[in-house]
Amino acid sequence: MGMRMGREAPLRPAPEAEPAPGAAGSGAATSRKGRRSGERGGGSGAGAGARSSELQQRGRPAPPPAPQRRMWWDERVSARFRRNLQPTLTYWSVFFSFGLCIAFLGPTLLDLRCQTQSSLSQITWVFFSQQFCLLLGSCLGGVFKRTLAQSLLALFASSLAISLVFAIIPLCHNVVVLAVVMAVAGLAMGCIDTISNMQLVKIYQKDSAIFLQALHFFVGFGALLSPLIADPFLSDTNCILANGTANASSNLPHIRKSLLPHHPGNLSHYALPMKGMVVTRVSYAFWIMALINLPVPIAVFFLLYKERMVPCFNGSSHPLLSADELALETRPGDKDELSTAAQRPHTAAGHEDLFSCCQSKNFRGVSFTYFAVHITGALVLFMTDGIVGEYSGFVYSYAVEEPLAVVHKVAGYLPSLFWGFITLGRLISIPVSYRMKPATMVFINVVGVLITFLLLLIFSSSVVFLFVGTASLGLFLSSAFPSMLAYTEDILQYQGCATTVLVTGAGIGEMVLQLLVGSIIHDRGSYSFLVCGMIFGCLAFTFYALLVFFHRMYPKPCPELDEASPEKAAVPEDTGQYQR
Repeated sequence: MGMRMGREAPLRPAPEAEPAPGAAGSGAATSRKGRRSGERGGGSGAGAGARSSELQQRGRPAPPPAPQRRMWWDERVSARFRRNLQPTLTYWSVFFSFGLCIAFLGPTLLDLRCQTQSSLSQITWVFFSQQFCLLLGSCLGGVFKRTLAQSLLALFASSLAISLVFAIIPLCHNVVVLAVVMAVAGLAMGCIDTISNMQLVKIYQKDSAIFLQALHFFVGFGALLSPLIADPFLSDTNCILANGTANASSNLPHIRKSLLPHHPGNLSHYALPMKGMVVTRVSYAFWIMALINLPVPIAVFFLLYKERMVPCFNGSSHPLLSADELALETRPGDKDELSTAAQRPHTAAGHEDLFSCCQSKNFRGVSFTYFAVHITGALVLFMTDGIVGEYSGFVYSYAVEEPLAVVHKVAGYLPSLFWGFITLGRLISIPVSYRMKPATMVFINVVGVLITFLLLLIFSSSVVFLFVGTASLGLFLSSAFPSMLAYTEDILQYQGCATTVLVTGAGIGEMVLQLLVGSIIHDRGSYSFLVCGMIFGCLAFTFYALLVFFHRMYPKPCPELDEASPEKAAVPEDTGQYQR
């Protein structure tokens, strides 16, 4: 025994610094484990901690810890995605329905004119009915966010309505009936737009940027797919057979690409018959799209069933997180708060519909920067989404006019190129948004749009640069909406009305700027198309600069007040739980 103690004596620290025996044994074991971990991991956190303790025991200053390398996909985000896999995929699929419905009307409008036997000026009002009701649905979509059941039931009804609209359109032989059907589709699209964005922000909160980028990729994918489905069934000649229609039939592709809401004036000299035998196969395209969209409401129904929210299954609902996962994710002090939140309706401050946001009770005690952040964020998207609408709508008309005078068939590729690069940009933005802050991405977006329009003006006589600029503009505009939404929600700590206000502002901009640019081009000529884009880009950059300024002025949340706030339980901080 004495010999064994004699051999171990040199390993003991000095008597005055000797800790308790249990602590010494634990510290020695930890130090040995840390050294072995450091040798295996080559600079891992455990090895660095062991080396730091060893240097401190020797009396040397410990070096600063090496910064941990950030991978492109964090394990915490990956775990949260796996827990919320079904609802996330469901919201993405619903946004695919949104994209499928938003892009089919333009290419099929002439065949629908034949089906309803209406004039060009009459059929273009169908555009307005869809866009206006889309805006109205975006404003009202927040009404259904009060509980998860309301949100999912609204998404189920909206996605099912889109499939029914596709199936009913071939049966509409009157332009007024067609406008009403498209109004229903617009309402469904508006609800989808608001609710899907809201729910993803609720689930992922500060990690929502990457998932919002993926969400908006699916709307671009749907917008690309629907014209491809419709193209084989479009009429190559006039779909109403009558005498004296040869001239109109030869110009049909040009008329199809030039149709825009409320601007058929430049096409009024084409004699398109309104009476005669209708020969069109576009009905098959709509029935195919109805079948393609049918799995989406089924997916929403499965999510409702899993959450026990189907009206005929009114059993007790259970959270998507298991009890063990919830215990791991939740701090001990938060358990009572979360149980309190589960017992009362989910009516957190923020994420209301537009009309609820405007109630005076929501404005008590808030600073002017609260309003400024909402307004400037909405104005940025008013401009960027407005540019998307007016550029995709008028780039064909600009290309076929002087001085470019591009051949009609070649110019017809420009809108497809624009939407294709928007979709590609949203796909690229999914990994980029994890490494880059939303504010930085919005800055790149607005500066890129500004520089692209400037170069388009400088090289306005170059057909090649028109195609290059169109692709560049699609890339820079692709991530503007999801990045701005994530940035604004982050400023407001997910308790403002940012989602509803921004979705509404974007919808208004897309409709208003398209009408405004159409009127200006009609009065001032095609060159004003690029000038308007440059002005809108400057305004978007100005509003973004104001948003950054108000962000710096916006009061930072106080941790003590947050813990004492009565609404703390209603808005769980960041547990990764699928919020109900």
